[in-house]
Amino acid sequence: MNLIDRITVNPKVCMGKPCIRGRRLSVDFILELLAAGWTYEEIQEQYDLQREDILAVLEYAKRIIEEEKVYRIPIEIK
Repeated sequence: MNLIDRITVNPKVCMGKPCIRGRRLSVDFILELLAAGWTYEEIQEQYDLQREDILAVLEYAKRIIEEEKVYRIPIEIK
């Protein structure tokens, strides 16, 4: 299974947020835990996940950010 296949988007689950397949754990929730300093092991133990689930969250986030476009808006100060 491709890592990204572990992430699903279903409008009937978690209000359509991307989640770990078969779980009601959203990508942004897992990212929030990682940003707060949780280790992979702590997340795995607390939420009964596999390491590949967490890696899939990171891969999903990476792909979203890769597609982001940033535009410079010039501001004139008078």
